[in-house]
Amino acid sequence: MTILPPDPDLTALRVTLARLRNERGWTFDELARRSGLARRTLIDLEHGRTTGSVTTWHALAHAFDVPIEHLLGTLCADHTLPGTPNS
Repeated sequence: MTILPPDPDLTALRVTLARLRNERGWTFDELARRSGLARRTLIDLEHGRTTGSVTTWHALAHAFDVPIEHLLGTLCADHTLPGTPNS
């Protein structure tokens, strides 16, 4: 029997992106300049039209000066992580 992991919380991921951008007072243009990503990519990420790649989130973590886990950890915020007690 195959046990599938819970679905990632993609809404939490895009909300975290929007929160970090807004906390810094950055426009999409400013974040694009700081991250090297296209403005359209950033808009699509925040609006849930794309999930991006690991490379995309790596660039964003550097732009925000946060560990990548700060961004991607929100994917699992609503369920028990593998390897923790009671999993």
